Amino acid sequence: MWIDPDRIYRALDSLAVECTVLDLHRPASHFSHTLLHSSPNAIMLRTGLSAVSKRSYATFKPVISAAKPVEGFVGALGNTPLIRLNKLSEETGSNIYAKAEFMNPGGSVKDRAALYVVKDAEEKGLIKPGGTIIEGTAGNTGIGLAHVCRAKGYKCVIYMPNTQSQEKIDLLRMLGAEVYPVPAVAFDNPQNYNHQAARHAESIENAVWTNQFDNIANRQAHIETTGPEIWQQLDGKVDGFTCATGTGGTLAGVTRFLKEKSQGKTKVFLADPPGSVLYSYIKNGLLNDRSGSSITEGIGQGRVTDNLKPEIELIDDALKIPDEESIKMIYRLLDEEGIYVGASSALNVVAAVEMAKKLGPGKNIVTILCDGAYRYQSRLFSKKWIESKGLTDAIPDHLKKYTTLD
Repeated sequence: MWIDPDRIYRALDSLAVECTVLDLHRPASHFSHTLLHSSPNAIMLRTGLSAVSKRSYATFKPVISAAKPVEGFVGALGNTPLIRLNKLSEETGSNIYAKAEFMNPGGSVKDRAALYVVKDAEEKGLIKPGGTIIEGTAGNTGIGLAHVCRAKGYKCVIYMPNTQSQEKIDLLRMLGAEVYPVPAVAFDNPQNYNHQAARHAESIENAVWTNQFDNIANRQAHIETTGPEIWQQLDGKVDGFTCATGTGGTLAGVTRFLKEKSQGKTKVFLADPPGSVLYSYIKNGLLNDRSGSSITEGIGQGRVTDNLKPEIELIDDALKIPDEESIKMIYRLLDEEGIYVGASSALNVVAAVEMAKKLGPGKNIVTILCDGAYRYQSRLFSKKWIESKGLTDAIPDHLKKYTTLD
């Protein structure tokens, strides 16, 4: 069949790709040589033309695919981009993909869980119009809930550890939430922020504690949205998935979906910061190693939550990621990819790189970019704060130019 080359060129021009047109009558060895010596973004076309011609398209031209309008804040949740991290992909020989959850309208992956726990309360008749949603959270679920509550007309009350960033506390209050920062104590202590949230809900009329850690509506959000999105975005070619866990919802929900769709072929690694017991639990079944502490917020755990429990047996391995690697990756992602994310996201990317090394080259590895660094910038880009955590030497000299805050 004759192909009009100018028509093909015009189509490829819109995609900003490099095109090489090959003579159909040349031997196969010629095609192999051409392919091996072409750039990664080249498209090879075998035609009946008698000459080889080449055009280079150096200027990026975006492909416009406009989404239809959505209904309010809630309608805008999900369907976040899956970003290939180019430099890390080149280094590992695998494709490192990161789900850009900071592009949710509330700014984090927790927007999904926030919507689902509120919907769960509504469907069960636990909350009526004008009621109060109460939660214990390290911040991001609270921010998501504050947005959802404003959109649906509910009041929002948040209990959180007083170790969380001031940016999160300020944002919650600006969103109209009533915020109670309380001392950070273990879950088995009655003064744990979750227990205080539960007692508050019991003390007033038309209020519900959404219980994000053990409410499996959290997990369901990722079975129904995040997992299917990843699967569709990679056309079912998902070799590995890894992320850290706080409530367990994201890891558990995505794991359940990907394991079922791939018939168990997709590998799943749990990523864990210092001070969490989940690494040791996956490795040896013991919840006894809480050594160390971490600069990350909202991840790590001292127990197995109800969200995580059903999927524990599906997790293939665990990775312990030190803070030194996380802080370095924050700066690398900013410098190499132009991506500005927090420490939990950076930890996830470090884990994805380690997973790629373990599984070998040629794989598609996916992780989660939980939120943006703007929620932590007064810490993560502060010279004094980084020095106070003993992490100054973990940042390569050529990246220290980004520590712009005193």
